[in-house]
Amino acid sequence: MHDATTAKIAALNDHARRSFTGCRVVITQGVQGLDNLADLLDQVRGFDAFTPDNDPYGEHDFGSFRHAEATIFWKIDTYDVDLLMHSPDPTDLAVTARVLTIMLAEEY
Repeated sequence: MHDATTAKIAALNDHARRSFTGCRVVITQGVQGLDNLADLLDQVRGFDAFTPDNDPYGEHDFGSFRHAEATIFWKIDTYDVDLLMHSPDPTDLAVTARVLTIMLAEEY
């Protein structure tokens, strides 16, 4: 069972992923080279297939899906605002910088 802190982290991660705001978005070279990047980004924004298997901590910080012939991973990491270490409190936007990375599975 997840607590209120986990639910808040999940909500902040969902907002960042769905809107590409409140975070930095990094797209790897492999993903940049794929056809129909706009559809791929829509799949990231619309991802909601969270299960206990792929989201064991309930933070909605990772997802995987197929796009054309490729397996795509997206990952949200939370850092301090200087991007030097993990955030001291991922629920506090004043001390947290979210980074959403979209990559090919083989780039992980």
